[in-house]
Amino acid sequence: MAGKILVRGLTTTKAPFIEEAKKNGELFIRQPYELYSKENQKVWTKLYNNIMPLWEKHANEKFLEGIQHLSLSPRQIPKLEDINRFLEPLTGFQAKPVSGYVPPYLFFECLKNRQFPTTITIRDGKKLEYLPEPDIFHDIAGHVPMHTDPVFADILVKCGSLAGSVAKRHAHISSREEQIAKVKSNLKALARFFWFTIEFGLMKEGSRLCVYGSGILSSAGEIQYATESRDAQRYPFRLEWVVNQSFQIDSFQPLFFVIDSFEHLYEEVKRLETFLNEGKLDNVAYDEPHIGDKEIEDFLYDL
Repeated sequence: MAGKILVRGLTTTKAPFIEEAKKNGELFIRQPYELYSKENQKVWTKLYNNIMPLWEKHANEKFLEGIQHLSLSPRQIPKLEDINRFLEPLTGFQAKPVSGYVPPYLFFECLKNRQFPTTITIRDGKKLEYLPEPDIFHDIAGHVPMHTDPVFADILVKCGSLAGSVAKRHAHISSREEQIAKVKSNLKALARFFWFTIEFGLMKEGSRLCVYGSGILSSAGEIQYATESRDAQRYPFRLEWVVNQSFQIDSFQPLFFVIDSFEHLYEEVKRLETFLNEGKLDNVAYDEPHIGDKEIEDFLYDL
């Protein structure tokens, strides 16, 4: 990055280093560890200490093992170089620091290549439960421990590969309007699958209901709601439902799908691939998530 950013602090939406990177058009960046403030470090410690008892009670076993594999600590924000030193020998994955929003085509391309786009800022200490966008606690403490498990890592790679194949599947269609409609439908289905599994998935471990979704695991409130609230709806995983189910990102999730194991989830990813190849995802239910025209063009840019 040209020049040096001397202002300390990497707080979400308030980080000069990030604003400078965006201004320069830099998406993939470094983690300027020296810029974390004492307040940033305190926020990590608060979040970690608050959520650890809930992880021990509700997180799946592979997640808890991942915490140990990565040597995560409440004492300080982890250095991504240390995370990758522990992670890569296990599954080939690496955390890849980014300055902000990653377009879907790039996000899935990263997954296919065993790279996980990772936010380096951390949320404001005055709003520990509120997340205007992902932060390093969500990405590293919520997502990355699961990346230490080989089966789960292969699921992520498979999801990335499926998304990457969407444009090629429709390359033969002469009508641009029809092409865009089918790509948009495919991406909605894949986004819904990712949301209700990787982000907000629940699992049965014997008689125990546990959490593996990172959107839940990075929030104490979400963990308690997903596992304990009588208002939450929980159903056995049904792929046909998942790909047609809309979702919103600004409130507790009202609906969860429960898998039996990561082997079960991998089989569902293979079924998702079959659905895609058979055209069953070309006309899924209309609704959220919103897929913008720019995102569609990104997927179709090489056709």
